[in-house]
Amino acid sequence: MNMLRLFYPKRDYFMGLLSASLTDIGLKRSKNQDSIYSSNEEGLFIVADGMGGHAGGETASSLAVKTIPKYIDENKNQTPNEASSDSVKKANQVILELGNKMPELKGMGTTVVQVYFKGPFAYVSNLGDSRGYLINKNQVYQITRDHSLIQEKMNLNIYTREQAAADPNKNVLVRTCGLEENVDVDVFTYKVRKNDIFVLCSDGLHSKVSDSDILHIINKFIPDPKLADEKTLHQTVASLVAQANANGGNDNISVILVVAQ
Repeated sequence: MNMLRLFYPKRDYFMGLLSASLTDIGLKRSKNQDSIYSSNEEGLFIVADGMGGHAGGETASSLAVKTIPKYIDENKNQTPNEASSDSVKKANQVILELGNKMPELKGMGTTVVQVYFKGPFAYVSNLGDSRGYLINKNQVYQITRDHSLIQEKMNLNIYTREQAAADPNKNVLVRTCGLEENVDVDVFTYKVRKNDIFVLCSDGLHSKVSDSDILHIINKFIPDPKLADEKTLHQTVASLVAQANANGGNDNISVILVVAQ
C-alpha cells in the first residue's frame, strides 16, 4: 500500500509537510500485521506493528491507527504532549477491552510510534520497538527508545549497540499497547527546523537496515530536503523497503517519511 500527499498547513509560521508512506508484507510472513496512518492535514503520522496470532496482530494495529487520530481530534483542549500520550493510552484501553471480550483475540497487542506536528514542535511518542528517527544535516538520530529487553540491557551498560544487534532475544518487548491496563508512554518534544526529515518505521525496517544505511538511502534520493518532491519521497520509501527485503525481509515492513520544508 502506497500513500503520498503534499499539503501546506495554515500556521503562524512558514513550514510545509511533505510525506510518503509504504507498508509491505515482507518475504516470510503470510499476512501484513502492520498498520500506518499518514495525514499532512492533521500533522499526524503513525506506525503500528501488531502481534498476537493470525488475526490479533492485524486487529490490534488497525485499532491503534483508528483510535489515536479520533482521540486527538476529539480532545483539542489538551496540550499536544498530553494528547500524544493519552491517545496511545486510549488505544491501549480499546485493544485490551476487545481482547478481553473475544477469546480469539486475547493477548493481542501492538507497538506504536507516532509524530504529531503542532505549532513549531513535533511530539514523538512510542510504545514498543517501532522507531522514530530524525535526519538533520546528514546525521541520523534515533529519537525514540525501544521498549525491549535488549534496550534495558543497553541502558544498564551490559550491552553495546553492536552486541545488542546479535542477541537472539532482541525481539522481546517490555512495553506494548494492548496487553496491560496501565502503560507509560514516552513522549519526546522537538522544535522542528526547515529541512528536517522524520522517519517512522516498524522493526521490519530497522532490524534489517542499519541506521547508517537508512541515512545513506535517504541522502541518495534527498540530498537537499528543500528540493524534495513527491517522486523523490516515493522513491526513498520504496528503496528503504526494498533494502529490508534484500537483507532478508523476515518481517512486515512499514515506513513513513516526513520532510519539513
